[in-house]
Amino acid sequence: MVTDRTAPVGTAALAAEVEGLLEPAEADGVFRDTRECGGALLLAALLLISPPTPRPKTDVR
Repeated sequence: MVTDRTAPVGTAALAAEVEGLLEPAEADGVFRDTRECGGALLLAALLLISPPTPRPKTDVR
């Protein structure tokens, strides 16, 4: 008695699954505007180069 050891597989479904694994869709991400990034960079630079806050003078006797 000969039995078929291969299970019937939906070739279309399997092919679609394999294609999906080989070429995944691009991940959803947050893309920022260039002007928005430039403004944030400028603000950070201005904060870094600003002079330090003055310290109170101590009275030396």
